Amino acid sequence: MPRFIAMLPTYNEAGNIRPLIEAILAHGEDWQALVVDDHSPDGTWKIVAEMAETNPRVHLLHRKKDKGRGLAGIAGFRRAVELGADWVLEMDADFSHDPGHIPDFVEVAQASAAGPEGIDIIVGSRRVAGGGERGRSAVRGWITAFASFYIGTVLGLPLRDPTSGYRLFSRRALEAMPWDAMRATGPEIVQEVLVAARMRGFKMIEIPIMFEERREGESTFNARIMIRSFFSVLGLRLFARRLKP
Repeated sequence: MPRFIAMLPTYNEAGNIRPLIEAILAHGEDWQALVVDDHSPDGTWKIVAEMAETNPRVHLLHRKKDKGRGLAGIAGFRRAVELGADWVLEMDADFSHDPGHIPDFVEVAQASAAGPEGIDIIVGSRRVAGGGERGRSAVRGWITAFASFYIGTVLGLPLRDPTSGYRLFSRRALEAMPWDAMRATGPEIVQEVLVAARMRGFKMIEIPIMFEERREGESTFNARIMIRSFFSVLGLRLFARRLKP
């Protein structure tokens, strides 16, 4: 039976992390959770550490240095592979990525991953039939739509929702990634991984998800992050050759 690990980069998610881990693990004994926490001031990592003491399916990667969403994602993917994952599900820890979609990812993975021509990356998409958003303002929806168009055009990614961070990766795809060559420290890691995967010929598809507004806590998204991401996409296009096999 394939071994699945949900990899959750976190920062100040104390109000969400326990119920989210419980929801993930409820999908079966073949599921584990790996929380990659950047020393959250609200003690998110302490909650996970307590859970890990009594449940061997819960893992904590507590990071005190070199913080950032991009670096946390890279460290998390690497640790998940070390833990023996056959598939790694990357998702946000604020319930914006509904764990109820997990069976959808598993169904596609099991149906398409056999053999060398199988699908290795399954992206949860808001922008395909059946997908969408709930609880968000129209302005955020417009920003997402523009970002998807802009990123897809500049980077040539064959996805309608290249900003989605709800994604399932096969072990063989993650083992082939040039982690040491990646430069993203922030949310742009989402696109950098996709660019590197496409360069290596890994197939990717999208499945519909309903993106929800976070349950607890505050979003870290702001204008500064948006502007930085805009220019980071251009930088990734200009220097993508560093990611080539």
